[in-house]
Amino acid sequence: MKKTPSFTDRISGALWGLFIGDALAMPVHWYYDTLALMRDYGTVKEYMQPKNPHPDSILWRSSYTSINGSVDILHEQARYWGKKNIHYHQFLKAGENTLNLKLARELLLLLDREKEYSAVKWLQEMIFFMTTPGKHNDTYVEEYLRHFFINLAKGVPPEKCGREDEKHIGGFSLMLPLLITLATDPDSARRTSLQHLALTHGGEAMNSWGEYVAVLLLNLLQGGSMRQAMAAADRDCSKKITAEQLEGLQNYPDTTVVGMHFSSACYVDVAVPATLFLALKYENLPEDGLIANTMCGGDNCGRGSVLGALFGARHGMEAWPSRWVKGLLEPPPLVQIG
Repeated sequence: MKKTPSFTDRISGALWGLFIGDALAMPVHWYYDTLALMRDYGTVKEYMQPKNPHPDSILWRSSYTSINGSVDILHEQARYWGKKNIHYHQFLKAGENTLNLKLARELLLLLDREKEYSAVKWLQEMIFFMTTPGKHNDTYVEEYLRHFFINLAKGVPPEKCGREDEKHIGGFSLMLPLLITLATDPDSARRTSLQHLALTHGGEAMNSWGEYVAVLLLNLLQGGSMRQAMAAADRDCSKKITAEQLEGLQNYPDTTVVGMHFSSACYVDVAVPATLFLALKYENLPEDGLIANTMCGGDNCGRGSVLGALFGARHGMEAWPSRWVKGLLEPPPLVQIG
């Protein structure tokens, strides 16, 4: 019989899952052609190093111009922007996390040092991290960060530099570390983490889906099943999606549900339901669930970090095979506040 995980173990499982889900999907991030994904990498069950060329890369369409040296956030990676077939994460190693999760780890390290949360100190830390050469080696910098630093260069106060109409699931990788760390006080955790999310990912879509994910995860940390946690989120939140709706799709292939019923893209209105579908289907098979998510392509890193946190909150560290735990290059610190 499986041992029921303790609250502390669920916290650890959720934090590790957040990082594991991203690292597993990293080499095939934003492959929308799942046949090409399979051709180039096979079934991704292990951490892998990314390869160039990336056939679905649209990095060449992305741009960022530093107005002055104080807001240079691309540094040595700038020369790869505007070129075709460049992998978004070309220099990352197997088991390494994308920039979003590197920032999540910086937040956890800050919380560990300070023993409390401060939005002002976090924004200072994020600005320092992004503007200091050599802090990371990821080629891609997401749109929300580019928007933030364009505003900062214009003299906008940091607390007002965030985009007010954000809609990308990757934003939850910045919210969830704080939510998990503060989870001993669920009301405070929910409120503070949503305020933190709005610093970079403002707008109704992010707030409402962020609230749903927060309520779901907090209920899982308290020992609820996925169905029970979804029922609580449906009662508490403005967004509504039931377990029955998602279970009705389980006879279809995962790539059909995530790629057609719900898009595999990064937009929260489709990405969160796709993540919930996988969370419910693979509730008791978390390893299989993260592999399935990875193979669905699209923004599998954004979905994977949320999905990993949910599975870890449900099962604790037992959710994760030892090879994924040992292979994660920059593990999350387990932070205690207060």
